[in-house]
Amino acid sequence: MSLISRRNLLVATLLASAAFSPLAFAQDYDADATIRIGSLYEPQNLDNTAGAGQGINEAFNGNVYEALFQLTDAGTVEPKLSADYKVSEDGLTYTFTLKDGVTFHSGEPLTAADVKYSIERVTAETSKSSRKKSLSTITSIETPDDKTVVITLSARSISLPYNLSYVWIVNDKAADITATEDGTGPYKLEEWRRGSALSLARFDGYWGDKPTNGEVVYQYFTDATALNNALLTNAVDVITSVQSPDSLAQFTGNSAYTVTEGASTTKEILAYNDRVAPFDNVKVRKALARAVDKAKLLNSIWGDYGTLIGSFVPPTDPWYVDLTGVDAYNPDSAKELLTEAGYPDGFEFTIDTPDYDPHPLVAQFLQSEFAKVGVKANINIITANEWYTKVYQEKNFQATLQEHVNHRDIVFYGNPDFYWGYNNPEVVKLIAGAESAGSVDEQTAKLTEANKIIAEDAASNWLYLYPQIVVSASNVTGYPVNGLNSQFFAYGIQKAK
Repeated sequence: MSLISRRNLLVATLLASAAFSPLAFAQDYDADATIRIGSLYEPQNLDNTAGAGQGINEAFNGNVYEALFQLTDAGTVEPKLSADYKVSEDGLTYTFTLKDGVTFHSGEPLTAADVKYSIERVTAETSKSSRKKSLSTITSIETPDDKTVVITLSARSISLPYNLSYVWIVNDKAADITATEDGTGPYKLEEWRRGSALSLARFDGYWGDKPTNGEVVYQYFTDATALNNALLTNAVDVITSVQSPDSLAQFTGNSAYTVTEGASTTKEILAYNDRVAPFDNVKVRKALARAVDKAKLLNSIWGDYGTLIGSFVPPTDPWYVDLTGVDAYNPDSAKELLTEAGYPDGFEFTIDTPDYDPHPLVAQFLQSEFAKVGVKANINIITANEWYTKVYQEKNFQATLQEHVNHRDIVFYGNPDFYWGYNNPEVVKLIAGAESAGSVDEQTAKLTEANKIIAEDAASNWLYLYPQIVVSASNVTGYPVNGLNSQFFAYGIQKAK
Protein backbone atom coordinates (compact mmCIF):
# COMPACT_ATOMS: atom_id res chain seq x y z
CA MET A 1 0.00 0.00 0.00
CA SER A 2 1.34 3.45 -0.91
CA LEU A 3 2.15 6.05 1.71
CA ILE A 4 -0.80 8.18 0.60
CA SER A 5 -3.23 5.24 0.61
CA ARG A 6 -2.01 4.15 4.04
CA ARG A 7 -2.49 7.64 5.42
CA ASN A 8 -5.95 7.95 3.88
CA LEU A 9 -6.94 4.64 5.47
CA LEU A 10 -5.65 5.92 8.80
CA VAL A 11 -7.67 9.13 8.45
CA ALA A 12 -10.84 7.23 7.59
CA THR A 13 -10.36 4.91 10.54
CA LEU A 14 -9.74 7.78 12.94
CA LEU A 15 -12.68 9.87 11.80
CA ALA A 16 -15.00 6.89 12.04
CA SER A 17 -13.91 6.32 15.63
CA ALA A 18 -14.71 8.22 18.79
CA ALA A 19 -13.52 11.82 18.98
CA PHE A 20 -11.04 11.15 21.74
CA SER A 21 -8.12 8.85 22.32
CA PRO A 22 -8.87 5.21 21.48
CA LEU A 23 -7.36 4.29 24.83
CA ALA A 24 -9.88 3.17 27.43
CA PHE A 25 -10.76 5.73 30.05
CA ALA A 26 -9.10 5.18 33.39
CA GLN A 27 -11.15 2.90 35.63
CA ASP A 28 -10.14 4.85 38.74
CA TYR A 29 -9.11 8.39 37.95
CA ASP A 30 -8.36 11.48 39.99
CA ALA A 31 -11.27 13.86 39.39
CA ASP A 32 -9.24 16.75 40.80
CA ALA A 33 -5.99 16.01 38.96
CA THR A 34 -3.87 18.70 37.34
CA ILE A 35 -3.23 17.88 33.69
CA ARG A 36 0.03 19.40 32.48
CA ILE A 37 0.13 19.91 28.72
CA GLY A 38 3.39 20.75 26.97
CA SER A 39 3.23 22.97 23.90
CA LEU A 40 5.41 25.06 21.60
CA TYR A 41 2.56 27.45 20.80
CA GLU A 42 2.11 30.13 23.42
CA PRO A 43 -0.60 32.66 22.48
CA GLN A 44 0.47 36.15 21.51
CA ASN A 45 -2.54 37.41 23.48
CA LEU A 46 -5.85 35.92 24.61
CA ASP A 47 -8.15 37.37 21.92
CA ASN A 48 -8.62 35.25 18.81
CA THR A 49 -9.68 38.33 16.81
CA ALA A 50 -6.44 40.16 17.65
CA GLY A 51 -3.75 38.01 16.02
CA ALA A 52 -3.24 35.69 19.00
CA GLY A 53 -1.87 32.83 16.88
CA GLN A 54 -2.70 29.13 16.93
CA GLY A 55 -1.78 28.76 20.62
CA ILE A 56 -4.96 30.50 21.71
CA ASN A 57 -7.06 27.98 19.80
CA GLU A 58 -5.23 25.10 21.43
CA ALA A 59 -5.76 26.40 24.96
CA PHE A 60 -9.10 28.27 24.82
CA ASN A 61 -11.29 26.80 22.07
CA GLY A 62 -13.93 24.62 23.73
CA ASN A 63 -12.13 24.87 27.04
CA VAL A 64 -12.60 28.53 28.03
CA TYR A 65 -14.82 29.80 25.21
CA GLU A 66 -17.64 28.09 23.39
CA ALA A 67 -19.59 28.92 20.25
CA LEU A 68 -23.10 28.33 18.98
CA PHE A 69 -21.63 25.24 17.27
CA GLN A 70 -18.54 23.14 17.84
CA LEU A 71 -16.23 21.42 15.37
CA THR A 72 -15.65 18.10 17.10
CA ASP A 73 -12.38 16.21 17.11
CA ALA A 74 -13.99 13.78 14.65
CA GLY A 75 -14.64 16.60 12.15
CA THR A 76 -18.41 16.94 12.58
CA VAL A 77 -20.22 20.19 13.44
CA GLU A 78 -22.57 19.90 16.43
CA PRO A 79 -24.71 22.40 18.37
CA LYS A 80 -23.09 23.81 21.51
CA LEU A 81 -24.67 26.98 22.90
CA SER A 82 -27.44 26.76 20.30
CA ALA A 83 -30.35 24.66 21.55
CA ASP A 84 -32.10 24.78 18.19
CA TYR A 85 -32.18 26.73 14.93
CA LYS A 86 -34.41 27.17 11.93
CA VAL A 87 -33.63 28.30 8.38
CA SER A 88 -36.09 30.20 6.18
CA GLU A 89 -37.14 28.65 2.89
CA ASP A 90 -34.97 31.05 0.89
CA GLY A 91 -31.95 30.26 3.10
CA LEU A 92 -31.42 33.92 4.03
CA THR A 93 -32.69 33.95 7.62
CA TYR A 94 -31.38 31.81 10.48
CA THR A 95 -33.17 31.87 13.83
CA PHE A 96 -31.20 30.49 16.78
CA THR A 97 -32.56 29.62 20.20
CA LEU A 98 -29.98 29.63 22.98
CA LYS A 99 -29.55 26.97 25.64
CA ASP A 100 -30.99 27.65 29.07
CA GLY A 101 -28.92 27.94 32.21
CA VAL A 102 -25.66 29.07 30.61
CA THR A 103 -23.56 31.60 32.53
CA PHE A 104 -20.25 33.30 31.91
CA HIS A 105 -17.36 32.84 34.31
CA SER A 106 -18.20 36.27 35.74
CA GLY A 107 -21.64 34.95 36.71
CA GLU A 108 -23.51 36.92 34.05
CA PRO A 109 -26.17 34.91 32.16
CA LEU A 110 -25.72 34.21 28.45
CA THR A 111 -28.08 36.35 26.36
CA ALA A 112 -28.75 36.98 22.68
CA ALA A 113 -26.98 40.34 23.06
CA ASP A 114 -23.74 38.49 23.87
CA VAL A 115 -24.04 36.43 20.68
CA LYS A 116 -24.67 39.53 18.58
CA TYR A 117 -21.70 41.28 20.19
CA SER A 118 -19.43 38.28 19.63
CA ILE A 119 -20.28 37.92 15.93
CA GLU A 120 -19.76 41.63 15.37
CA ARG A 121 -16.33 41.41 17.03
CA VAL A 122 -15.29 38.86 14.39
CA THR A 123 -16.74 40.80 11.45
CA ALA A 124 -15.50 44.23 12.61
CA GLU A 125 -13.11 46.16 10.37
CA THR A 126 -10.38 45.90 13.00
CA SER A 127 -10.79 42.13 13.44
CA LYS A 128 -7.82 39.97 12.51
CA SER A 129 -9.88 36.79 12.38
CA SER A 130 -9.13 34.67 9.31
CA ARG A 131 -12.84 33.81 9.17
CA LYS A 132 -14.06 37.39 8.88
CA LYS A 133 -14.74 37.12 5.15
CA SER A 134 -16.62 33.83 5.66
CA LEU A 135 -19.21 35.78 7.66
CA SER A 136 -19.37 38.76 5.29
CA THR A 137 -22.82 37.77 3.98
CA ILE A 138 -24.36 38.71 7.34
CA THR A 139 -26.38 41.89 6.84
CA SER A 140 -28.13 42.12 10.20
CA ILE A 141 -28.34 40.46 13.61
CA GLU A 142 -31.50 40.94 15.63
CA THR A 143 -32.24 39.93 19.22
CA PRO A 144 -36.04 39.92 19.70
CA ASP A 145 -35.57 38.48 23.20
CA ASP A 146 -32.77 37.21 25.44
CA LYS A 147 -32.94 33.67 24.03
CA THR A 148 -33.37 34.38 20.32
CA VAL A 149 -30.87 35.50 17.69
CA VAL A 150 -32.01 36.20 14.12
CA ILE A 151 -29.30 36.46 11.47
CA THR A 152 -30.16 37.78 8.03
CA LEU A 153 -27.86 37.13 5.06
CA SER A 154 -27.36 38.84 1.72
CA ALA A 155 -26.87 35.44 0.07
CA ARG A 156 -27.33 31.81 1.06
CA SER A 157 -24.53 30.49 3.28
CA ILE A 158 -24.64 26.74 3.64
CA SER A 159 -21.56 26.88 5.88
CA LEU A 160 -23.00 29.36 8.38
CA PRO A 161 -23.27 26.87 11.28
CA TYR A 162 -19.71 25.70 10.53
CA ASN A 163 -18.41 29.27 10.29
CA LEU A 164 -20.14 30.17 13.54
CA SER A 165 -18.09 27.48 15.28
CA TYR A 166 -15.19 29.96 14.96
CA VAL A 167 -17.10 32.69 16.79
CA TRP A 168 -16.39 32.40 20.51
CA ILE A 169 -19.22 33.80 22.57
CA VAL A 170 -17.89 36.54 24.81
CA ASN A 171 -19.72 38.51 27.50
CA ASP A 172 -20.72 41.78 25.84
CA LYS A 173 -19.54 43.63 28.95
CA ALA A 174 -15.97 42.39 28.45
CA ALA A 175 -14.28 45.39 26.86
CA ASP A 176 -10.75 43.97 26.50
CA ILE A 177 -9.98 40.25 26.51
CA THR A 178 -6.39 40.35 25.25
CA ALA A 179 -5.14 39.46 28.75
CA THR A 180 -8.35 38.33 30.48
CA GLU A 181 -11.42 36.29 29.55
CA ASP A 182 -15.12 35.84 30.25
CA GLY A 183 -16.33 32.74 28.46
CA THR A 184 -18.90 30.02 29.10
CA GLY A 185 -16.58 27.01 28.88
CA PRO A 186 -15.82 24.27 31.41
CA TYR A 187 -12.64 26.08 32.51
CA LYS A 188 -11.86 29.63 33.54
CA LEU A 189 -8.50 31.35 33.28
CA GLU A 190 -6.60 31.00 36.53
CA GLU A 191 -3.25 32.56 35.62
CA TRP A 192 -1.15 33.41 32.58
CA ARG A 193 2.55 33.77 33.19
CA ARG A 194 3.81 35.05 29.85
CA GLY A 195 6.68 33.05 28.46
CA SER A 196 6.03 30.19 30.84
CA ALA A 197 2.55 28.78 31.45
CA LEU A 198 -1.18 29.30 31.22
CA SER A 199 -3.38 27.59 33.81
CA LEU A 200 -7.11 26.85 33.60
CA ALA A 201 -9.22 25.95 36.62
CA ARG A 202 -12.45 23.95 36.46
CA PHE A 203 -15.48 26.24 36.40
CA ASP A 204 -17.91 24.90 38.98
CA GLY A 205 -20.81 26.87 37.50
CA TYR A 206 -20.46 25.21 34.07
CA TRP A 207 -23.80 24.46 32.41
CA GLY A 208 -22.76 21.08 30.99
CA ASP A 209 -20.91 17.99 32.16
CA LYS A 210 -18.01 18.94 34.38
CA PRO A 211 -14.45 18.07 33.26
CA THR A 212 -12.86 14.80 34.36
CA ASN A 213 -9.97 16.72 35.91
CA GLY A 214 -9.62 19.71 38.18
CA GLU A 215 -7.09 21.91 36.44
CA VAL A 216 -5.19 22.16 33.16
CA VAL A 217 -1.81 23.84 32.84
CA TYR A 218 -0.35 24.58 29.40
CA GLN A 219 3.42 24.82 29.79
CA TYR A 220 5.25 26.54 26.95
CA PHE A 221 8.65 25.68 25.51
CA THR A 222 10.76 27.37 22.87
CA ASP A 223 12.24 24.23 21.32
CA ALA A 224 11.19 20.64 20.75
CA THR A 225 14.08 19.11 22.72
CA ALA A 226 13.08 20.92 25.90
CA LEU A 227 9.46 19.91 25.30
CA ASN A 228 10.38 16.23 24.96
CA ASN A 229 12.62 16.36 28.02
CA ALA A 230 9.73 17.76 30.03
CA LEU A 231 7.69 14.63 29.29
CA LEU A 232 10.65 12.36 29.98
CA THR A 233 11.17 13.97 33.38
CA ASN A 234 7.44 13.96 34.26
CA ALA A 235 7.26 17.78 34.15
CA VAL A 236 4.31 17.46 31.73
CA ASP A 237 1.73 14.72 31.10
CA VAL A 238 0.94 15.28 27.42
CA ILE A 239 2.66 16.72 24.34
CA THR A 240 0.01 17.99 21.95
CA SER A 241 2.09 17.78 18.77
CA VAL A 242 5.48 16.15 18.35
CA GLN A 243 7.72 18.20 16.08
CA SER A 244 10.27 15.62 14.96
CA PRO A 245 10.20 11.87 14.28
CA ASP A 246 13.69 11.58 15.75
CA SER A 247 12.28 12.27 19.19
CA LEU A 248 9.71 9.47 18.98
CA ALA A 249 12.26 6.70 19.47
CA GLN A 250 12.52 7.52 23.16
CA PHE A 251 8.75 7.08 23.60
CA THR A 252 7.77 4.34 21.14
CA GLY A 253 7.85 0.89 22.67
CA ASN A 254 8.22 2.33 26.16
CA SER A 255 5.36 1.20 28.41
CA ALA A 256 5.59 4.48 30.36
CA TYR A 257 4.24 6.40 27.35
CA THR A 258 1.47 6.23 24.77
CA VAL A 259 2.08 7.46 21.20
CA THR A 260 -1.01 8.20 19.09
CA GLU A 261 -1.14 9.43 15.49
CA GLY A 262 -4.30 11.24 14.44
CA ALA A 263 -5.57 13.25 11.48
CA SER A 264 -4.05 16.67 10.88
CA THR A 265 -5.21 19.74 9.00
CA THR A 266 -1.82 21.49 9.21
CA LYS A 267 -0.33 22.12 5.79
CA GLU A 268 3.27 23.23 5.18
CA ILE A 269 3.23 25.46 2.12
CA LEU A 270 5.47 27.77 0.15
CA ALA A 271 3.07 30.60 -0.61
CA TYR A 272 3.90 33.01 -3.41
CA ASN A 273 2.78 36.58 -3.75
CA ASP A 274 0.83 35.85 -6.91
CA ARG A 275 0.39 39.60 -7.54
CA VAL A 276 4.05 40.17 -8.43
CA ALA A 277 6.42 38.89 -11.09
CA PRO A 278 7.52 36.22 -11.66
CA PHE A 279 4.88 34.54 -9.49
CA ASP A 280 2.03 36.05 -11.46
CA ASN A 281 3.08 33.60 -14.19
CA VAL A 282 1.44 30.19 -13.77
CA LYS A 283 4.29 28.47 -15.66
CA VAL A 284 6.80 29.76 -13.09
CA ARG A 285 4.70 28.46 -10.22
CA LYS A 286 4.26 25.09 -11.90
CA ALA A 287 7.99 24.92 -12.58
CA LEU A 288 8.84 25.47 -8.93
CA ALA A 289 6.29 22.83 -7.92
CA ARG A 290 7.97 20.30 -10.21
CA ALA A 291 11.43 21.28 -8.95
CA VAL A 292 10.80 19.99 -5.43
CA ASP A 293 11.13 16.34 -4.46
CA LYS A 294 8.39 16.52 -1.84
CA ALA A 295 8.66 12.86 -0.84
CA LYS A 296 12.31 13.40 -0.01
CA LEU A 297 11.49 16.62 1.83
CA LEU A 298 8.79 14.96 3.91
CA ASN A 299 11.07 12.06 4.77
CA SER A 300 13.90 14.41 5.75
CA ILE A 301 11.61 16.28 8.15
CA TRP A 302 9.21 13.57 9.36
CA GLY A 303 10.61 10.18 8.39
CA ASP A 304 7.70 7.77 7.86
CA TYR A 305 5.12 10.21 9.21
CA GLY A 306 3.05 12.85 7.44
CA THR A 307 1.22 12.86 4.12
CA LEU A 308 1.99 14.15 0.64
CA ILE A 309 -0.69 16.49 -0.70
CA GLY A 310 -1.17 17.93 -4.16
CA SER A 311 -3.31 20.87 -3.09
CA PHE A 312 -4.39 22.84 -0.04
CA VAL A 313 -7.14 20.35 0.82
CA PRO A 314 -6.37 17.59 3.36
CA PRO A 315 -8.09 14.16 3.26
CA THR A 316 -10.40 15.17 6.13
CA ASP A 317 -12.22 17.73 3.95
CA PRO A 318 -15.23 16.47 1.93
CA TRP A 319 -13.85 17.97 -1.32
CA TYR A 320 -10.52 16.18 -1.13
CA VAL A 321 -9.20 14.39 -4.22
CA ASP A 322 -5.70 13.00 -4.67
CA LEU A 323 -3.91 15.65 -6.77
CA THR A 324 -0.32 14.64 -6.00
CA GLY A 325 0.11 13.75 -9.67
CA VAL A 326 -0.40 17.38 -10.73
CA ASP A 327 3.03 18.99 -11.22
CA ALA A 328 4.77 15.95 -9.76
CA TYR A 329 8.54 16.04 -9.25
CA ASN A 330 10.26 16.50 -12.62
CA PRO A 331 13.30 18.84 -12.69
CA ASP A 332 13.73 18.57 -16.46
CA SER A 333 10.13 19.63 -17.03
CA ALA A 334 10.65 22.45 -14.52
CA LYS A 335 13.54 23.82 -16.59
CA GLU A 336 11.44 23.63 -19.77
CA LEU A 337 8.60 25.54 -18.13
CA LEU A 338 10.97 28.24 -16.90
CA THR A 339 12.26 28.68 -20.44
CA GLU A 340 8.69 28.91 -21.77
CA ALA A 341 7.92 31.49 -19.10
CA GLY A 342 10.84 33.67 -20.25
CA TYR A 343 13.38 32.64 -17.58
CA PRO A 344 15.79 30.29 -19.37
CA ASP A 345 18.56 31.30 -16.94
CA GLY A 346 16.30 31.21 -13.91
CA PHE A 347 15.74 34.12 -11.54
CA GLU A 348 16.39 35.20 -7.96
CA PHE A 349 13.87 35.69 -5.16
CA THR A 350 13.57 35.75 -1.38
CA ILE A 351 11.70 33.36 0.91
CA ASP A 352 10.55 35.00 4.16
CA THR A 353 10.80 32.17 6.66
CA PRO A 354 9.42 32.00 10.23
CA ASP A 355 12.22 31.33 12.67
CA TYR A 356 10.72 28.24 14.33
CA ASP A 357 10.99 24.61 13.26
CA PRO A 358 10.62 23.15 10.77
CA HIS A 359 10.55 26.24 8.51
CA PRO A 360 14.30 27.06 8.41
CA LEU A 361 15.13 23.44 7.50
CA VAL A 362 12.42 23.36 4.85
CA ALA A 363 13.74 26.64 3.41
CA GLN A 364 17.23 25.20 3.10
CA PHE A 365 15.87 22.13 1.32
CA LEU A 366 13.91 24.29 -1.13
CA GLN A 367 16.94 26.49 -1.71
CA SER A 368 18.93 23.43 -2.76
CA GLU A 369 16.15 22.05 -4.98
CA PHE A 370 15.54 25.35 -6.77
CA ALA A 371 19.27 25.79 -7.40
CA LYS A 372 19.19 22.57 -9.45
CA VAL A 373 16.87 24.24 -11.97
CA GLY A 374 18.77 27.54 -12.03
CA VAL A 375 16.66 29.49 -9.52
CA LYS A 376 18.39 31.25 -6.63
CA ALA A 377 16.33 31.42 -3.44
CA ASN A 378 17.53 33.69 -0.66
CA ILE A 379 16.33 32.94 2.87
CA ASN A 380 15.19 35.72 5.17
CA ILE A 381 14.40 34.41 8.66
CA ILE A 382 11.81 36.44 10.58
CA THR A 383 9.84 36.09 13.81
CA ALA A 384 6.19 35.10 13.94
CA ASN A 385 5.22 38.69 14.76
CA GLU A 386 7.29 40.03 11.86
CA TRP A 387 5.64 37.48 9.57
CA TYR A 388 2.19 38.63 10.60
CA THR A 389 2.99 42.29 9.94
CA LYS A 390 5.18 41.99 6.84
CA VAL A 391 3.50 39.10 5.03
CA TYR A 392 -0.07 38.79 6.27
CA GLN A 393 -0.92 42.45 6.80
CA GLU A 394 1.34 44.42 4.46
CA LYS A 395 1.67 41.69 1.79
CA ASN A 396 5.27 42.85 1.39
CA PHE A 397 6.95 39.63 0.25
CA GLN A 398 7.83 37.48 -2.75
CA ALA A 399 7.39 34.04 -1.20
CA THR A 400 6.99 32.70 2.30
CA LEU A 401 6.86 29.47 4.24
CA GLN A 402 3.94 29.00 6.59
CA GLU A 403 1.87 26.27 8.17
CA HIS A 404 -1.88 26.63 7.77
CA VAL A 405 -3.81 24.84 10.49
CA ASN A 406 -7.44 25.60 9.66
CA HIS A 407 -10.04 23.05 8.67
CA ARG A 408 -11.96 23.56 5.38
CA ASP A 409 -9.86 26.59 4.44
CA ILE A 410 -9.88 26.25 0.64
CA VAL A 411 -12.17 29.31 0.80
CA PHE A 412 -9.09 31.51 1.27
CA TYR A 413 -8.23 30.88 -2.41
CA GLY A 414 -11.55 32.46 -3.33
CA ASN A 415 -10.47 35.72 -1.69
CA PRO A 416 -8.16 37.76 -3.99
CA ASP A 417 -7.36 40.07 -1.04
CA PHE A 418 -5.86 37.24 1.02
CA TYR A 419 -2.15 37.59 1.64
CA TRP A 420 -1.05 35.39 -1.27
CA GLY A 421 -3.14 37.32 -3.81
CA TYR A 422 -4.31 34.38 -5.91
CA ASN A 423 -7.08 35.59 -8.22
CA ASN A 424 -8.76 33.22 -10.64
CA PRO A 425 -12.30 34.51 -11.43
CA GLU A 426 -13.55 30.98 -12.06
CA VAL A 427 -12.36 29.84 -8.65
CA VAL A 428 -13.84 32.93 -6.99
CA LYS A 429 -17.17 32.10 -8.66
CA LEU A 430 -17.05 28.41 -7.71
CA ILE A 431 -16.24 29.11 -4.06
CA ALA A 432 -18.94 31.76 -3.84
CA GLY A 433 -21.36 29.39 -5.56
CA ALA A 434 -20.47 26.60 -3.17
CA GLU A 435 -21.34 28.80 -0.22
CA SER A 436 -24.73 29.68 -1.71
CA ALA A 437 -25.42 26.05 -2.67
CA GLY A 438 -28.80 24.56 -1.84
CA SER A 439 -27.35 21.21 -0.75
CA VAL A 440 -24.20 19.71 0.69
CA ASP A 441 -23.73 17.65 -2.47
CA GLU A 442 -23.77 20.81 -4.61
CA GLN A 443 -21.32 22.51 -2.25
CA THR A 444 -18.97 19.52 -2.36
CA ALA A 445 -19.08 19.32 -6.17
CA LYS A 446 -18.22 23.00 -6.60
CA LEU A 447 -15.37 22.96 -4.08
CA THR A 448 -13.98 19.77 -5.60
CA GLU A 449 -13.86 21.52 -8.98
CA ALA A 450 -12.27 24.60 -7.42
CA ASN A 451 -9.70 22.40 -5.71
CA LYS A 452 -8.67 20.89 -9.06
CA ILE A 453 -8.31 24.31 -10.74
CA ILE A 454 -6.26 25.72 -7.87
CA ALA A 455 -3.93 22.72 -8.11
CA GLU A 456 -3.55 23.08 -11.90
CA ASP A 457 -2.74 26.78 -11.37
CA ALA A 458 -0.09 25.84 -8.79
CA ALA A 459 -1.44 28.78 -6.80
CA SER A 460 0.99 27.87 -4.01
CA ASN A 461 3.51 25.10 -3.51
CA TRP A 462 1.87 22.60 -1.15
CA LEU A 463 4.71 20.64 0.41
CA TYR A 464 3.13 18.19 2.84
CA LEU A 465 0.54 17.62 5.52
CA TYR A 466 1.96 17.46 9.03
CA PRO A 467 1.38 14.34 11.07
CA GLN A 468 -0.59 14.80 14.28
CA ILE A 469 1.29 12.87 16.93
CA VAL A 470 0.28 13.11 20.57
CA VAL A 471 2.47 11.55 23.24
CA SER A 472 1.34 11.13 26.83
CA ALA A 473 2.28 9.41 30.03
CA SER A 474 0.59 6.00 30.05
CA ASN A 475 -1.59 6.89 33.04
CA VAL A 476 -3.25 9.72 31.08
CA THR A 477 -6.18 9.00 28.75
CA GLY A 478 -9.16 10.69 27.11
CA TYR A 479 -7.29 13.35 25.15
CA PRO A 480 -8.19 14.32 21.57
CA VAL A 481 -6.01 12.76 18.88
CA ASN A 482 -6.80 14.80 15.77
CA GLY A 483 -5.31 18.21 15.04
CA LEU A 484 -8.28 19.98 13.49
CA ASN A 485 -7.68 23.73 13.79
CA SER A 486 -5.04 23.06 16.47
CA GLN A 487 -7.81 22.73 19.05
CA PHE A 488 -7.15 20.47 22.05
CA PHE A 489 -10.18 19.76 24.18
CA ALA A 490 -8.94 19.13 27.71
CA TYR A 491 -12.20 18.43 29.54
CA GLY A 492 -12.21 14.67 28.85
CA ILE A 493 -8.63 14.02 29.94
CA GLN A 494 -8.25 11.66 32.87
CA LYS A 495 -5.27 10.80 35.04
CA ALA A 496 -5.27 7.48 36.86
CA LYS A 497 -4.81 7.55 40.61
